[in-house]
Amino acid sequence: MRSLGALPKPVLILEAVGMVVLGTAWLSLKGYVDLPAPFNNASWGIVMVFLGVLLMLPAAVALVWNMGQNMAPLLFKSSAKSKSSPEKDSHHDANH
Repeated sequence: MRSLGALPKPVLILEAVGMVVLGTAWLSLKGYVDLPAPFNNASWGIVMVFLGVLLMLPAAVALVWNMGQNMAPLLFKSSAKSKSSPEKDSHHDANH
């Protein structure tokens, strides 16, 4: 299985920003951090939670996609490679 560092850089940046937004939302909703006036109410905290989760989704999709490719490579490859070539299958083969 590929490591987390093998993900593309933009996906890792989105993941990190999503974690920071979720952490900030949690600290704000618990009352440990006071945000500026427009962002200091509970509705902005909920918006930050959803925004943080949305920012973390690309990394989850990339990890699941890579895991799927490793576990079932035939599902993700083109079907042209899996078909046998016509010169291998002739009418004079003994196995048909």
